[in-house]
Amino acid sequence: MDLKALRYFTRVATTESFVATARHFGVPPSSVSRHIAALEKELGHQLLFRHTRAVRLTEAGERYYLQVRDALDALDTASEGIAGHDAAPRGVVHVNAPVALGRLHIAPLLVDFQALYPELTIELTLTDTFIDPVQEGADLTVRIGKLEDSGLVARALGEQRYLACASPGYLAAHGQPARPEELTRHNCLLYRGQHGTQRWYFRAPGPAAAEAHVVTGNLRSNNAETLVAAAVAGQGLVLFPRWLYPLYSVRSGALVPVLQDWQASVDPAPVGIHLVQADNRVRSRKVKLLADYLAERIGQPPYWDALAG
Repeated sequence: MDLKALRYFTRVATTESFVATARHFGVPPSSVSRHIAALEKELGHQLLFRHTRAVRLTEAGERYYLQVRDALDALDTASEGIAGHDAAPRGVVHVNAPVALGRLHIAPLLVDFQALYPELTIELTLTDTFIDPVQEGADLTVRIGKLEDSGLVARALGEQRYLACASPGYLAAHGQPARPEELTRHNCLLYRGQHGTQRWYFRAPGPAAAEAHVVTGNLRSNNAETLVAAAVAGQGLVLFPRWLYPLYSVRSGALVPVLQDWQASVDPAPVGIHLVQADNRVRSRKVKLLADYLAERIGQPPYWDALAG
């Protein structure tokens, strides 16, 4: 049986695209199609429904994919093990991360990692939608939020902490809020995503529960960095994760944190940041190397908490 055909098939099954698979392996789409057609002929079963806009697994293809995927993962892990820990890691590691966090923090760390391991290829996908790492073929996923998936192994990077900020010019003109209740008198620049307009929560010191506060403003956007830029320009207050702010140099004074005696958030419950792996990728040496590297460089607590003041 052609091992190359099996790798092509599993990649098409996850991407639902002959073109994307061909691009990944650096071969013509016709080569991918030819190998998979030969595989189907050898098995005596159709594995894929081929449509003009998409490719889907048949029922037989679904069953075959699950077993072949695990077998290939085991083969790759065995190959890494026989090469020994002194051998330079090779191959591809697929990483998925949220757009802004990935661009500001994960991507720069990947550059440093690849300087240490130049024979590794990193395929980084940035998306703010939660993906299924198994379905999408991601070896390592950075997730912000609750983890409810079974069959996933998660490593906590820390709790997502927030800062409410405004520019010195805005605070000079409008005053600095002393309590969350005073936000009703301020122009609050609000993030509006797929779940609606962001709500602001503040928890007082001690065991008190977080309380939602009604805030309004004249600018809403689904792009966090646009709102932070507007705050830097003096338009109003923003509330975002601390990791978003180093780009705008809170420590330089471009933005001033407010209400720091309260724990701010956009969710009534604590939100975690995790490195997530499918169970079948935990044994992969190259994936473990990258996961360990990211966890070490990000630190506990994450280094961006200190950068944000």
